[in-house]
Amino acid sequence: MVALSIYSTNNYLNNYSMVPQCTQIDDMLEKYYLAPSYGIEFCIGFPGNLLVVLGYIFCLQEWQSYNIYLFNLAVSDLIFLCTLPRLSYLYANGQSETSPYACISNRYVLHVNLYSSILFMVWLSMDRFLLIRYPTRTHYLQSQRSALIITGLSWLAVNVEVAPMIALMTQDLQNENLSLCKDFASLNGDINPFGYSLGLTMTGYVLPLLGLCGFSYKIAQMLRVQDRALQRRTTSYKRPLRVVRSAAAMFLVLYTPYHLLRNVRIASLQPWAELRLCTKMYIESLYIMSRPLAFLHSVINPVFYFFMGDKFRVLLLSKLRKLVRKPKLRRESTLTISP
Repeated sequence: MVALSIYSTNNYLNNYSMVPQCTQIDDMLEKYYLAPSYGIEFCIGFPGNLLVVLGYIFCLQEWQSYNIYLFNLAVSDLIFLCTLPRLSYLYANGQSETSPYACISNRYVLHVNLYSSILFMVWLSMDRFLLIRYPTRTHYLQSQRSALIITGLSWLAVNVEVAPMIALMTQDLQNENLSLCKDFASLNGDINPFGYSLGLTMTGYVLPLLGLCGFSYKIAQMLRVQDRALQRRTTSYKRPLRVVRSAAAMFLVLYTPYHLLRNVRIASLQPWAELRLCTKMYIESLYIMSRPLAFLHSVINPVFYFFMGDKFRVLLLSKLRKLVRKPKLRRESTLTISP
C-alpha cells in the first residue's frame, strides 16, 4: 500500500509538472520568437516600402495601370509594418493589448494587408499577361481608369472578407470584459470561427493563388508560341514570366503554412476535437511559428517593385543620386567661396 501510494504521488507530481511546461511554450515563443521576428521585419521592410511610396509620389509623373497596383500594395504593406513595433514590444514584455480599439484596428490592418497583397499581385500578373498579348497597351484593362476601378473593388472585397472577423473580435472582447486581446485563431462568438476561417482561406488565399498560377501558365504558353514564330526576337518578355512565377512561389511558400495551421488551430479548439491540453498547445506553437513567415511578404514585396518596370527604377535611382550629390556640391561651393 505504501509503495502504491508513493507511486501514485510521484505519478501525480510528474503529470502536474508536465502541464506547466507545455502551457508555457506559447509564452516563450511570443517573447523570444515573435518579438524579435516582428522587430526585424519592421526594420527591413519599413524603409523599403517607404522608399517605394515616396518614389512613386515624387519621381513618377506618368502612371500606368501596374504602377497603381504597386503603389496600393506598397501603401498596404507600409501601414501594416507600422503595427509591428507595438506588437513586438508587447510580446517582448509579456503583455497583452489593453485598448480594445487598438486590438481590433491592429488585427484589422493585419488581415486586410494579408489578403490585399496577394490580390494586388494577381492584378499585376494580369497586367503582365496583357502586356505580352497587347504590347501597345490597347486593352481597356490596361488603362488608368480600369486600374483605379479594380483597385477600389479590391479594397471593398477585402474589407467585406474581413468584416465578420471584426464582429467576432468585438463579441470576444465583450465576453472577456474588454480586457483580453486574442488572436483570430483563439476567438469565440456567435460566428462559427472554423467555418469562417475555411471560407476566408478559400476566397482570400486559394482563389487568388490559382489566379497567379493561371496567369503564369498563360504567360509561359504565349512565350512558347512566340518563340516558335519568331526565332530571333529583339524584345524579351521573359522578365514578366519570372516575376509572376516568383510571386506565385512566394505566396505559396509563405501563406500555405499559416493558413493550414490556422485552420488546424481553430479546429483543435472545437468541442468535437477532444484533444489533450498539451496537443492543443503544440498546435498553437506551430501556428505561432507560421505567423512571421506569412507576414514576411511585406519585406519581400519591394523587390518586385524594382523588377516590374525599368522606368521607375531609373527615375528613383536618379533621384537618389541627386539627393546624395546636393550636400557634396554645397560643401564644394562653400569651400570655393571661403577665402
